[in-house]
Amino acid sequence: MYKPLEIAKDIFYVGVNDRTKHLFENLWPLPYGVSYNAYLIADEKTALIDTVDGCYSDVFFHKITSVLGDKPIDYLIVNHMEPDHSGSIAWLVSKYPEIRIVGNKRTVDMLKGFYGITDNVVLIQDMDTLCLGNCTLQFYLTPMVHWPETMMTYVPERKTLFSADAFGTFGTLDGGVLDTQITPEKYRSEMIRYYANIVGKFGSPVQTALKKLSGIKIDVVCSTHGPVWTQKTHIAEVVNLYDQLSRYEADPGLVIVYGSMYGHTEQLAEIIASSAAEQGLRKIVMHNVSKSHASDVLRDVFAYKGLLIGSPTYNNKLYPAVESLLSALQSRYVKNRFFGCFGSFTWSDASAKQLAAFAEASEFEMIGEPVVMKQAMLSEVTEKARNLGQCIAHKILSGAEVVPNNTANCH
Repeated sequence: MYKPLEIAKDIFYVGVNDRTKHLFENLWPLPYGVSYNAYLIADEKTALIDTVDGCYSDVFFHKITSVLGDKPIDYLIVNHMEPDHSGSIAWLVSKYPEIRIVGNKRTVDMLKGFYGITDNVVLIQDMDTLCLGNCTLQFYLTPMVHWPETMMTYVPERKTLFSADAFGTFGTLDGGVLDTQITPEKYRSEMIRYYANIVGKFGSPVQTALKKLSGIKIDVVCSTHGPVWTQKTHIAEVVNLYDQLSRYEADPGLVIVYGSMYGHTEQLAEIIASSAAEQGLRKIVMHNVSKSHASDVLRDVFAYKGLLIGSPTYNNKLYPAVESLLSALQSRYVKNRFFGCFGSFTWSDASAKQLAAFAEASEFEMIGEPVVMKQAMLSEVTEKARNLGQCIAHKILSGAEVVPNNTANCH
């Protein structure tokens, strides 16, 4: 039924596509779907690297048997226990009752907790190895990228890294699986969105993992989501992207996010954006929080160095969707941004104070004073809005580094 896809000698792709699910983790939109990647090593001993969402176990089984036929699977390597990757484990054990499940201490606890599995479990430590015959598996514990049990598996003889969720991306694999079979550029935006929404909180553990892996030669990267990376330039690009994102570094550009009940705060956003563009800043992204999904906003905040947030005062607080966004940014420890804020009110202003406090807590560099409109767009407010757009554009285009908790004058 299925033709096996060999991605390196004796290593086969047996993953599946999910074109049905609307929301990843029941939170993040999947306009292009998502893949659940698993891999099979057909050596003297056979090893399956991860499984797939339980909804696709039947397709998964057919792909496995297209490689192995009636031959059993000796080992299941569990790099990550999140259910989109571990969901077929119990089913797999029913099909291959002698299979031995390999994982670290955290994995073992979760195998018992999720599936009641305690038999035929092989406990490994960091840097342990397992010989399959011609191939050796070496295990690198990479906790909190992005669960505590997460690890990666390296095959030195094939210079192949099974990286769990690291270097993953939203989006199905539409025919091609290898980067040589597709247009890789189309996945960049979805890789940033995946990182920002799923991994974004764990910048420090990602940096630790990158340093840990820096001494090994990698010719193939097999993530649990998205393409298999085999080209040196592509591998360098995805690793560099993760390095940049996990250090909260960003490209020159400006994200303007706002909430607006009756259009007044939106007018400020438009004036600020127009002024920034007049200074030569070309990368400007605007989001109305009542329309844009938070996952897209987070993607762009991770991607660009400048951030302006606007909100009307609402029940003496921030506009609810803006408040929710700030919570999402704080939980991801976003930092190293040039930041400005603006807003509007009718009888009592609360937004400026709360946005300024958020900036200070987030290690941003504040650009100028908040631009606040009372009731109507007067000429004085218009001028301040234009000045804010001009000032942040100059900062971004200058190439200057962010100075956390500093306030840059805006003239």
